[in-house]
Amino acid sequence: MSDRVSVSNRRWCFDWRLLVFSGLFLPALLFLGVWQLDRAEEKEVLLAQWETRSNQLDWPAHLEQGLEPGQPVTLRGRYRSITWLLDNRTRDGAPGYEVLTLFQPEAGTPLVINRGWVQAPRRREQLPDVQTPSGAVTLSGRLSDYPQPPVLMETPQSQGQWPRRVQALARSDVEAAGQAAAPLIMRLDDSDQPGAYRADWAPDLMGPQTHYGYAVQWFSLALALVILTLVASYRKTGNNDDNG
Repeated sequence: MSDRVSVSNRRWCFDWRLLVFSGLFLPALLFLGVWQLDRAEEKEVLLAQWETRSNQLDWPAHLEQGLEPGQPVTLRGRYRSITWLLDNRTRDGAPGYEVLTLFQPEAGTPLVINRGWVQAPRRREQLPDVQTPSGAVTLSGRLSDYPQPPVLMETPQSQGQWPRRVQALARSDVEAAGQAAAPLIMRLDDSDQPGAYRADWAPDLMGPQTHYGYAVQWFSLALALVILTLVASYRKTGNNDDNG
């Protein structure tokens, strides 16, 4: 009997403060969800354009049209004997280096290849034994910015034989060593590439699926807001006689 009375005493109650709150945030949540869908579509178009360019253009044509971080590139050429070891790079808690080697494509400006991570020897004065392929190779990877951590100030590069240990590497550093260099470097796609070490990078480019995931989150929050508003507005009214 009490359950029937409780249900009958529930009705819609207009609460202007609750409706104003929901009215302000619901459009914002829906806008963010739609915006993420638009971003996902833009990324799909961009990735398709990059894949087409990668299959149709050679390296000089890429340079002419302009380079962008995250852009896939396939190159054929030879590694040079010029390697920088980017210091203070850890993996799984182990100290190490990222191996950066100058690469000469069959045509066009040389560029720096990030070949991946290698563990550091136990003694600081020792450098890892880096082996570089000597013949012509084909490499696949994605373009990336030069490694210039903002928290590190410019440090002088060591001189002498190669490889050289560095704390950061800018295009100007490569050119200061007497080498021409492209405006971006290339990270190898995986550890199976010729000359690669541990090349398991975090993605440089947020893919479409990530944007779709964010869109689902925003739309879910919008749905939750509507449900909570309805539940909070459908409340008990009048007096309940618990002893009835």
